Amino acid sequence: MRKRYLLDTNVLLHDPKALSAFQDNAVLVPIYVIEEIDGFKKEMTRLGENARWISRFLDGLRERGRLAEGVPLDGGGSLRVVFDPDDPDRVVGRANGWVDTEILKIARRLQGDSPGVPLVVVTKDVNLRIRADAMGLKAEDYETDRVALDELYTGQSEIDLGADAIEALRDEGETGLPEGEFHPNEYVLVRDLEGAGDTVLGRIDTVERKIRRLVDASHGVQGVRPRNKEQYFALDALLDPSIVLVTVMGKAGTGKTLLALAAGLEQVLAKPVYRHLLVSRPTFPMGKDIGYIPGTVEEKLGPWMQPIYDNLAYLLEGPSERVGGARSVDDLVRRGVLEVEPLTHIRGRSIPQQFMLVDEAQNLTPLEVKTILTRVGEKTKLVLTGDPWQIDTPYIDSSTNGFNHVVNHFRDVPLAAHVTLRKGERSKLAEYAANLL
Repeated sequence: MRKRYLLDTNVLLHDPKALSAFQDNAVLVPIYVIEEIDGFKKEMTRLGENARWISRFLDGLRERGRLAEGVPLDGGGSLRVVFDPDDPDRVVGRANGWVDTEILKIARRLQGDSPGVPLVVVTKDVNLRIRADAMGLKAEDYETDRVALDELYTGQSEIDLGADAIEALRDEGETGLPEGEFHPNEYVLVRDLEGAGDTVLGRIDTVERKIRRLVDASHGVQGVRPRNKEQYFALDALLDPSIVLVTVMGKAGTGKTLLALAAGLEQVLAKPVYRHLLVSRPTFPMGKDIGYIPGTVEEKLGPWMQPIYDNLAYLLEGPSERVGGARSVDDLVRRGVLEVEPLTHIRGRSIPQQFMLVDEAQNLTPLEVKTILTRVGEKTKLVLTGDPWQIDTPYIDSSTNGFNHVVNHFRDVPLAAHVTLRKGERSKLAEYAANLL
């Protein structure tokens, strides 16, 4: 049976393409939601961009008929703008929660008019879902783009092979891949089938059905040596130019940002593969914002990029020859080796032959991540690092952020690799805090 889905404002602002995400069912948009969206359209933010997209989409649908009567959608469903028929010209009071109240009133009326056709209120507002349930209405979260953390692809597994296969992988650099379902560039811990305790690390090549030996990173990269098998996996992905998209997930202190910066400097300075190291982070604060920051673009970016500068300062503490004689971050910037840029200015750009690192990618929406990926030019490597347990952006959570979105959609793409870092290496205190608090 076809269902009717009544959408809240926050669903459309979170994903403007939600209007087309309900297959052959009927999508209902309260006119008050459109009025609320109109208040965002002038903002030069992600919400403003989404609001403008929704307005253009709805305006384009008017060519198919009257929105008040319902128009067909490409997926086989329909869209209709609904309102309170008792007094459509009434000016609604702007008290807090007025739109939520109107949505519930409309939902009650629609359910009463056609009790045989299921009606679902779709909202990301947990309190509105509670109010709807208390009124006898069915309410759901918008879960089309939800990827549960416990179901997310980890990028690694374990395989049991014979001693001959392990020896071939260690000495010859490759061995045959056993039967089974594997993902491109999936990392494996190969164990001795006979339980002798012999192990070796490898990466799966699904095209030639091989397990290949990892890049030798035992001597370290820019003075950083891997401390566990997941960090070996991460450095292999970061140092292989054939892998152009790398996602590194891990809780605080696992070394994801430091490893990415070390690999980037290595391939820009020591073994030139890319022209620049481009670093960006979402400019969204944790907790309450301190307000306007005066100064130039570089001075404004200082507080946002300080974690990057801290990691770079650690890498610069070693021999200056390792980083081309640079003694400070300013040296790297002045010589054109390092570029630090806010993601706000990335739209419209084309970024060729660069090692691009986007840190704190868990604070990006799926639409923002798509914008970043479509900026990548020829011979550019894009690295996304993030911790889905630390979300600072409203309207997304640990299951709906853009970082998880990329991991889930690119796990079967040979150009991409994903690594999950589990063990914290910053300090014993940091590891305890990440696990206990």
